[in-house]
Amino acid sequence: MAIGKEILKMRHITKNFLGVRALNNVDFTLRAGEIHALMGENGAGKSTLIKVLTGAEEFESGEIWMDGIPHPIINRSPQEAQHNGISTVYQEINLCPNISVAENLFIGREPKKHGMIDWKTMNKKAKEALAVLDVDIDVTINLENYSVAIQQMVAIARAVDISSKVLILDEPTSSLNDFEVSKLFAVMRKLKERGLGIIFVTHFLEQVYEICDRITVLRNGELVGEYEVDKLPRVQLVARMMGKDFDDLAEIKREHKGSTGKEEVVVEAKGLGCSGKIKPFDITVNKGDVVGLSGLLGSGRSELARALYGADRPDKGVLKFKGKRFTSRAPIDSIRAGMGFLPENRKEEGIIADLSVRENIIIALQARQGMFKLLSRKEQEEFADRFIDLLKIKTADRETPVKQLSGGNQQKVILARWLLTNPDFLILDEPTRGIDVGTKTEIQRLVIKLAEEGKAIIFISSEIEEMLRTCNRMAILRDSSKVGELSGDEITQVNIMKAIAGGTTV
Repeated sequence: MAIGKEILKMRHITKNFLGVRALNNVDFTLRAGEIHALMGENGAGKSTLIKVLTGAEEFESGEIWMDGIPHPIINRSPQEAQHNGISTVYQEINLCPNISVAENLFIGREPKKHGMIDWKTMNKKAKEALAVLDVDIDVTINLENYSVAIQQMVAIARAVDISSKVLILDEPTSSLNDFEVSKLFAVMRKLKERGLGIIFVTHFLEQVYEICDRITVLRNGELVGEYEVDKLPRVQLVARMMGKDFDDLAEIKREHKGSTGKEEVVVEAKGLGCSGKIKPFDITVNKGDVVGLSGLLGSGRSELARALYGADRPDKGVLKFKGKRFTSRAPIDSIRAGMGFLPENRKEEGIIADLSVRENIIIALQARQGMFKLLSRKEQEEFADRFIDLLKIKTADRETPVKQLSGGNQQKVILARWLLTNPDFLILDEPTRGIDVGTKTEIQRLVIKLAEEGKAIIFISSEIEEMLRTCNRMAILRDSSKVGELSGDEITQVNIMKAIAGGTTV
């Protein structure tokens, strides 16, 4: 289906939030039968624009028009937005894992018969709704029995079944592997053919150029522009997102050489393993090393990192830290020894949502010092202000609840937490996932700088290009095993892919 008429128009949208102008006179237009990328750095205003559209936030001025409604609309809740033809599938899937797929699809609108839920009809309709997306599963069993990818398809099926005009996909690919992404894109193309307008919020440039028709770029709460994908080169897209006239990522080259093998060994694992999680492995990390862990989702990257840190307690092998045998009975032991761990899931294992930016930054240092050596309020404020400035954390002030920050700025807060403890060994598990190009660049540069200062670093990323820019050695994982290691000029995309696929490392 060719791209059709305008089905959504947002005009002159302005929103102030905690003393910060989150949106300033922003326009956005969506047409029927198009996939439209909404892009910008963290803090650019993407999430706020979506929240204004879906009724999660109010706005001060501007208008929202929907096709078929003769007057501007104001969605005062997500339910009202759904009534007006707008549905959203969020990065963190907002469904109930402990009830059936069919119940999730029709929760709050179950078909009734004689005043009771008509299970037969509901299960039949659920099968039909999923069949539209080429998904064939047992809809009578609990959602928790299915993969994240299938749960996402259920969320999309529910959204499409409720709304036939606008579908918002907020970072839908961040937890999917390549095969699952290709299936999702096939579904998106199918929905596009049916005339649905899709707003695609993502940070993956490659995916934008593969699936999208147009791009709207926001920066600092303002509209930079609206572009057709095939008329906007990637370098220019990055430049518009960052407000610069060059591709900033190109400036990061793999100039960091790391250790020569003669430097001090910081971490040494021999036959270390956790039953059911990671098979026994050997790995060494020296001062100045950035050792990447590369492999497909589920290959054991995070499990290896957690075993080194003690988040999962190894039951095999030996771990030495700074030359001495080390056993961590709890993360506090690792913190006190001089380790830091930025986990993959920042919402569940990283930020403490209801605490302030200041409290989130100082909490690991306070834990290491113990409750009998409390940091003074003045020390806490000085530490927080120093890292807010150093990492360019966008926040109204140090006392802002961290849950009110954008994802990228939350990530910087967690990074600040560990930098404040001055660890000898730092594990960064997907430190740039779901954040903008500019913040990715800052974090990559910071990682290289920390290594040059003598830190030993484990770095995990699903983006091979990022690993190539940042790491001086690379451990390859497959099926919960470490299957190879690359260093120096051996670290190429071809060699990494060969090793992951089961070929030789070089």
